[in-house]
Amino acid sequence: MNKYLISVVGPTAIGKTAMSIKLAQHFKTEILSADSRQFYKEMTIGTAAPTKEELNSAKHHCIHHKSIQEDYNVGAFEKEALQTLSSLFKIHDVVIMVGGSGLYVDAITKGLDNFPEIDNQIREQLNEDLKSKGISFLQEKLKSFDEISYNTIAIDNPHRVIRALEICIGTDQPYSSFLNKPKVNRPFKTITIGLTAERETLYNRINQRVDMMMQDGLLDEAKGLYPYKSLNALNTVGYKELFNFFDALWRLDFAVSEIKKNSRRFAKRQLTWFRKDQSILWFDYLADINLIISELNKIINKK
Repeated sequence: MNKYLISVVGPTAIGKTAMSIKLAQHFKTEILSADSRQFYKEMTIGTAAPTKEELNSAKHHCIHHKSIQEDYNVGAFEKEALQTLSSLFKIHDVVIMVGGSGLYVDAITKGLDNFPEIDNQIREQLNEDLKSKGISFLQEKLKSFDEISYNTIAIDNPHRVIRALEICIGTDQPYSSFLNKPKVNRPFKTITIGLTAERETLYNRINQRVDMMMQDGLLDEAKGLYPYKSLNALNTVGYKELFNFFDALWRLDFAVSEIKKNSRRFAKRQLTWFRKDQSILWFDYLADINLIISELNKIINKK
């Protein structure tokens, strides 16, 4: 097996896009995006999607190829991405994958976990609880059932919380207990590198990025998407906070501060997710690209 998928992971705003492009250029290959929000062509600024210049620097796949109104989930992504990789590995020995969405990254490198069928009435009741009692009620409920999942899933995403809860309730077992299936066999080897930074540095980068997004027109982008705010794709940090501003629930400055706070929380969850994987090679976000390439080549060229 001489095909390698180099997966670049890490928290939001750490510099994954720039790193993936440098690696793609070095290995003369292409990039597969595993960012669960950059799939959507209507969401550009708020997802920190690659710029036109970045997209032109290396060929990208699975980015801006879906509409927010399309039904697209991790299962559909796994199928599409594996088909894309199959084609790419016919002409490249190395392909780069980049994304901070842990579930989507794992779908390609480890395969999706198998869950039992759950009575639809459980989900319906949880959705009723969401409407009548709010997301915080469901979050606390999940914490009591499965603290591991509470600390690792996207806890501000009601769909993820309800999914975890329905498994807990329907099986009387923690949702996290179904996440330990044996790794699937893929026709390629995966090398995962993670980018990291001191917490204060990371949080400063996140805050600066949000300010830059606002300067680049995030408010207008969110306003254009406001009519579709009920769609799952838009239950996303950077948009949902501005929707509260449009609903006159928050002042704009408070909405922006909430984007920063929720982005920092998201980064913390990303790191919690990725640090469970002992095989990840971690590098400081300022590490010399030549050092990283040298370490990758040692693995690829190892006999």
